[in-house]
Amino acid sequence: MKSKILKKLSEIEKDNNIEILFAVESGSRAWGFESPDSDYDIRFVYKHKKEWYLNLWEQKDTIEFMTEDDLDGSGWELKKALKLLSKSNASFLGWLFSPIVYRANENFLTEIKTLAENNFNPVSGFYHYHSMSKGFEETLETDEMTLKSFFYAIRTALCANWIYKKGTVPPVLFTELYLIIDEKYHAILNNLIHLKSKDIEMSTEPVSDTLIKLVRDIVSENNSIKNELVNKKSNPEEFNAFFLKTIK
Repeated sequence: MKSKILKKLSEIEKDNNIEILFAVESGSRAWGFESPDSDYDIRFVYKHKKEWYLNLWEQKDTIEFMTEDDLDGSGWELKKALKLLSKSNASFLGWLFSPIVYRANENFLTEIKTLAENNFNPVSGFYHYHSMSKGFEETLETDEMTLKSFFYAIRTALCANWIYKKGTVPPVLFTELYLIIDEKYHAILNNLIHLKSKDIEMSTEPVSDTLIKLVRDIVSENNSIKNELVNKKSNPEEFNAFFLKTIK
């Protein structure tokens, strides 16, 4: 599949006269709990030739594609990406720190990760994940709950909790979040990940009461401490300097 993805990315570059700066996997495959029928969520950042940025008028800043063999692609132009990163956009941070990198300008990727870490706003990240986890929590122990929705619930709850406890960008790979929960849950979660890897995306296999309670406890803790986080403003000059350096 990787060869198909790389071929598609090369076609995108040629057809749009752009340079892809990095391309990664996002979603459940990057999180480490995909199902056999999970799509490949390809995310990338690209730049145009320098002259493109001198245009007086606003221009298209996204590229999207969908193929018959489950390749779901979405790319953001550099300026759009950096503006969102300056606000600690959680979706983009998930792209940046994905453990599955299809291709990258290594210097660019290293430098933009440093930029992201130095300007990370815990409040922005926390509230993104906390609001999502509360929504997914409502499906627990209902007819709407699937293995997919359970993992979305626990992952978002843990990401918010990580930000509270560590003050840093949370890991993308789900198992790296185990660091902030008791070891007794690790094997149970690993077994559930294995089960999901063998079943369809919307499997309704039962989830233990122990794990349901864990999610509820984490969400409850997050809710109790949500006002303790401190806002951190990004440095616009750092972003501007990085932008100008990249398009030159």
